[in-house]
Amino acid sequence: MEIIKVEDRNSVLIEQLVTVWKNSVKESHLFLSDTEIDNIQQYVRQALAGISHLIVAKKGSGIPIAFMGIEGRKLEMLFVSPEERGHGVGKNLLVYGIQEYAVSDLGVNEQNPEAKGFYEHMGFKVYKRTETDEQGMPYPILYIRL
Repeated sequence: MEIIKVEDRNSVLIEQLVTVWKNSVKESHLFLSDTEIDNIQQYVRQALAGISHLIVAKKGSGIPIAFMGIEGRKLEMLFVSPEERGHGVGKNLLVYGIQEYAVSDLGVNEQNPEAKGFYEHMGFKVYKRTETDEQGMPYPILYIRL
């Protein structure tokens, strides 16, 4: 596995990352309907294009298997292809983010207990909870930090 900071956010890469995002969300965000996922997907390309630091994990084939986006010291997104979950990809990305960008904060959906457990396993602790997400939708967010 190779971890790279993306400088050239070309349309082919963005579409590959949208696919990783959608497959990951369908697997891990069971509280979202297909319609809700499709609605959120409309904003994913813009988020990928606008995030300050976009880091991608690729396999030998060069196809992205996971990615994360960092803004300041906050992890804004981390998504892993379902078939790669449990193989250390997310951990490797997060450690890279902590070492290279001093990542220390993030928000995670309360309704995604596996993600919450992963971040807690990595040393993060919940410090705040909101009833809605950043878009005002009724998905509680847990804010956690190292």
